[in-house]
Amino acid sequence: MSVELPTWCRMVRADNPGPMTLDGTNTYVLSTPAGNIVVDPGPLIDEHLEAVAALGPVVVTLLTHGHLDHSEASGRFHEMSHAPVLAQDPALCLDGEPLRADGAAIDVPGLDLRVLHTPGHSADSVCFSVSAGGERAVLTGDTILGRGTTVVAHPDGRLGPYLGSLARLRDVADAIMLPGHGPVRPDTAALAEEYLAHRAERLAEVRAALAAGARTPRDVVEIVYAEVDRSLWPAAELSVRAQLEYLTERGLIT
Repeated sequence: MSVELPTWCRMVRADNPGPMTLDGTNTYVLSTPAGNIVVDPGPLIDEHLEAVAALGPVVVTLLTHGHLDHSEASGRFHEMSHAPVLAQDPALCLDGEPLRADGAAIDVPGLDLRVLHTPGHSADSVCFSVSAGGERAVLTGDTILGRGTTVVAHPDGRLGPYLGSLARLRDVADAIMLPGHGPVRPDTAALAEEYLAHRAERLAEVRAALAAGARTPRDVVEIVYAEVDRSLWPAAELSVRAQLEYLTERGLIT
C-alpha cells in the first residue's frame, strides 16, 4: 500500500542498502517558512548530502539517534548547511543544546514539532511528532521500521524501556509513520501494536528455548532465529541478550 508523504515533507533515501538498513537510510526534509528541517542526514555519502542540500536552506538538523547510518554525515552536513545539529546525546550536538526535555516543542514556524523520548533501540533514541495543516506524522528513526522489526542493541539498548516506548507510540492517534528505513506506513499506532505483539511472542519463544536446554544467547538464537538469514544472527543475538536481561530482572528466569 503506497502512502503519500505529508505536503510539508520530502524524503531522500541514501544509497546504503543492506540487511540492517533495508533499502537505505531515509532522510526527511520538513519545509517551514524559515527554511528546511533535516532529520537524519544519514551516512557520509556526498551525493546524498548534496541532494538534501539542494532542496533549500536548512535551519536545523535533527538526529533520531547516534547510529552511524543516521548520524555519520551530521558533521559534514553542518559544514555545508551552517545549521545546528540537535540530538538527545550531547556528544552529537553541534552549535545547539541537546534534546533533553521529553515532549518539548522545537521552535520552528509553520509546524508543531515535538520531541518524544523513545529509548530502547538505543539509549539515545528519540522520535519526532509533527503536525501542520491537518496532517500528522511521527518520524520513528529505528524505533519502528517500515518493514520487518528492529534490533534492541544491547547493552546500550534495553528491552524494558523499548516496550515502554512502543506503548507510548501505540497511543499516538491518526499519525502516519515516517521510519528511518523502509516504506512510509499509514498508522503509527497500529505498527506499534504489532511490534508489541511481536516482542511478546519472542519473549515466549526465548523462554521455551531455555526450557529446551539453551544455555547461551547464541544457543537461543540458533533455536528462535533458525529460519532467519545467518547474516542477521549477530544483531539477533543483541536482541536476545536484551530479552534475557529483561526476563532476569523480572524474575521470570534465573
